Amino acid sequence: MAGDKTRADFSNVQSGGSSTAKPSPQPAAEAAKLQRTYTVMAGDTLSKIAKRVYGDADQWRRIFEANRKEIANPDLIHPGQTLVIPEASA
Repeated sequence: MAGDKTRADFSNVQSGGSSTAKPSPQPAAEAAKLQRTYTVMAGDTLSKIAKRVYGDADQWRRIFEANRKEIANPDLIHPGQTLVIPEASA
């Protein structure tokens, strides 16, 4: 018929989804994958990085402690190193 329109088929629609639903908390393993990192550039020091990310150069020890496996001496970091940046304390 000329007046007939094709009707949408919603037979496979499932209920239960909502774009306003709060996401479930991430497991610790997934959260660890999302850690903030910083790649060292020429001229960087832990103090300069701490000033940039925390607004306080005296927080350099937090970065050092989080990266002890990669940094033997806090005065010797190298361009290209990727450092984990711990969350700012509240």
